[in-house]
Amino acid sequence: MYKSIYLKRGKEESLLRFHPWVFSGAIHHADAGIQEGETVRVIASTGDFIAVGHYQVGSIAVRVLSFSDITIDQSFWRERLAAAITMRCHIGIADNPENNTYRLVHGEGDWLPGLVIDCYGSTAVMQAHSVGMHLNRMDICQALTDVMGGRIQQVYYKSETTLPYKAHLEEEDGFIFGHTDDDIAVENGLKFHVDWLRGQKTGFFVDQRENRSLLEHYSKDKTVLNMFCYTGGFSVYAMRGGAKCVHSVDSSAKAIEITNNNIGLNFPGDPRHEAYCEDAFRFLEEKKDKYDIVVLDPPAFAKHRAALHNALKGYIRLNAKGIRLVKEGGLLFTFSCSQAVSKDQFRSAVFTAAAQSGRKVRIIHQLHQPADHPINIYHPEGEYLKGLVLYVE
Repeated sequence: MYKSIYLKRGKEESLLRFHPWVFSGAIHHADAGIQEGETVRVIASTGDFIAVGHYQVGSIAVRVLSFSDITIDQSFWRERLAAAITMRCHIGIADNPENNTYRLVHGEGDWLPGLVIDCYGSTAVMQAHSVGMHLNRMDICQALTDVMGGRIQQVYYKSETTLPYKAHLEEEDGFIFGHTDDDIAVENGLKFHVDWLRGQKTGFFVDQRENRSLLEHYSKDKTVLNMFCYTGGFSVYAMRGGAKCVHSVDSSAKAIEITNNNIGLNFPGDPRHEAYCEDAFRFLEEKKDKYDIVVLDPPAFAKHRAALHNALKGYIRLNAKGIRLVKEGGLLFTFSCSQAVSKDQFRSAVFTAAAQSGRKVRIIHQLHQPADHPINIYHPEGEYLKGLVLYVE
């Protein structure tokens, strides 16, 4: 029997609406000796069982795994992972020979808060964002290989930068099942090197797949500027779309190297592409030529609420500079991946930037994360990726 935590009166209401988090301020008391990462039962002030989940020190004290009074065992992991792959098959993302790159588990969106699993061909990259998922990593790995059958031959565990540092887990990234040196994955028929060893997130931004395809649709005979290019995903799609010139910019020399490698993997020797290792704001400030399409896909400006004010100022400044570089009748693709920034706040920042530019600007697309990054309807916080495509006169 699991140990229990007990809620203050009235604090069970969000859980009765199936929200998967218990905040520390909602807890009245807890059984003695509960360790971080331990599975616990959540009990209402009435004494009724509400949920079972992983306990963690911090603002989010319990991440709910189930609202049924069950044991979190190997059959639980297999059932949840089986449901995850079934959904990806039903929506045509998994088992697609033209696309072996997709998110298999998206935390709360797959009722597995604190866990992310991305698939790159026969390699799954697993990332834990909670101590509980970290402690269960080998059970999850076993269930994953059981459920995925021959689809997955390797599992790389990449959680050094995502686990809470105060937990002092001292975890090292590495393969926990199988091994491979093949780092090439296929997305919509295009090839990409995936740096799961040292890259950001799980090595690739899977969540921009559909938005990259939209850029491809608009790229024929266009000049394209891809800011914060990272692995060059938008650049590669623009090249396939028939762009006459693509410029990729990132402040990281490693990112520029990966971008050039990915361009070479798909378009060897193609002179249409140039990459620049420069600070984004400096490049936008100094660039005099204008582009038919400008892509702004920066890293998260706000990782938490305390940084929100400065983040919004950053989005205004960035988009104002981006709009200035769009030719008359051109497009701006602009994004925010900051969970702390709402859709309305992001749109307001872009509106302010447009007003500062004095140009006529219209929204022609509102963009978001793809279907393999589902949003739990009871957890709206899971909607983190916001994007707009603007037509600029």
